[in-house]
Amino acid sequence: MELVNIKRVYLIGIGGIGMSGLARYFHHLDLVVCGYDKTSTPLTKTLEAEGIKVSYEDVSTLIPLSFQQKSEDTLVIYTPAIPKNSEILNFFIDKGFRLYKRSEVLGILSKGMQTIAVAGTHGKTTTSCLIAHLLRVGGIDCAAFLGGISANFNSNVLFGQSGVLVVEADEYDRSFLTLHPDTSIITSMDADHLDIYGKKEQLEASFQQFAHQLKSDGFLIYKLGLPLTSGITYGVEVAASAKAQNISIENHEFYFDYHFEEKALLNLHLGLPGKHNVENAVAAITAVLKMGVSEEAIRAGLASFKGVKRRFEYLVKTEHHIYIDDYAHHPEELKACFQAVRALYPHQKLTAIFQPHLFSRTRDFADEFAEVLATVDELLLLEIYPARELPIPGVNSQMLAEKIAMDKVRVCGKEEALEMVKKEKPELLLTVGAGDIDQLVNPLKNILQNA
Repeated sequence: MELVNIKRVYLIGIGGIGMSGLARYFHHLDLVVCGYDKTSTPLTKTLEAEGIKVSYEDVSTLIPLSFQQKSEDTLVIYTPAIPKNSEILNFFIDKGFRLYKRSEVLGILSKGMQTIAVAGTHGKTTTSCLIAHLLRVGGIDCAAFLGGISANFNSNVLFGQSGVLVVEADEYDRSFLTLHPDTSIITSMDADHLDIYGKKEQLEASFQQFAHQLKSDGFLIYKLGLPLTSGITYGVEVAASAKAQNISIENHEFYFDYHFEEKALLNLHLGLPGKHNVENAVAAITAVLKMGVSEEAIRAGLASFKGVKRRFEYLVKTEHHIYIDDYAHHPEELKACFQAVRALYPHQKLTAIFQPHLFSRTRDFADEFAEVLATVDELLLLEIYPARELPIPGVNSQMLAEKIAMDKVRVCGKEEALEMVKKEKPELLLTVGAGDIDQLVNPLKNILQNA
């Protein structure tokens, strides 16, 4: 498909973080952009405020007339998360439109650009946001499609003029196999999305295929220990090609030395906490050094990086209360998040509110979740956020709670969680999860700021 001929774009599932980025991109090109999503969210409200029309009913009569006839100048994009019985989805199918996944459109956009693609079951959003930030600080006006809201840019999409593109490569539904990058980064391959892949081996096979989709003169950067055979390895305090050493914490801030080949960048200050973020930074530095970004720009960019909304985001940081919100929803992500909190605040009682995401993930990793959740001091479990799934008999938060070897764990609703925080006013509070737990963020912030 030639995107130069497109005048109109309709997005089915426009409110998703990746889909909304494409909506903004095409709107920026002065195309007519509109779409459907099932619920109004802060993200869809932002799209509407920017002039993009969004409907919230899965009714084909709400599709604007100019989109209702098949045309070469109309592009229809859908997310695989949309149910197959969606009326709007089937309207476009029945009319003979060629429907494109978000990833396919990214593949088309990236063909003529120097593309850095970041993949991994976790770590990819922070790493891709950091790369975009370092490139911009280094004077490279990159475009970017990000899987979260960058706190530095307050956006999930950047419009650049340099011909350089940063994309988050999503493994869900094997979407990243539409990309052919100049630089690929693979941060992790933990078992996940087993509703799609079935087994971890199938997931790894898809990542290995992605690793081989580099352009002829491209290069791969991957975390040491992953089942890959060629490329630049990276890690933290390990014998990788690119590595971080001498990690230290001063005034709740992380510092480290970076080494790659003959290059050594000493005493770098990272604006984000946690060894897992130092690891992400090593991958990002390696990628931008290859792009010619200077040591001075890297040093300044790392220190000024504010992270991603809902990725270890400080909401309250006062003398009496710390409240951090994080998107972690896989046992390995929770582990990294909890370790970062403990490294920064080793002597404070840690209260966590966790919302499991997906019945299948909760079932598949129940023991792993139970083990890592038992490491906090007090735990509130919200009910499972179903997202695209129907309930699975016997799989619920009470089942998970019974596996957790600790006394202070309880299953509760959102209102009950707010009441508990209002009553107990915990000194160190963490909310974690990828569902609608973010609805608690502002109420909790208000409670603890005024405590």
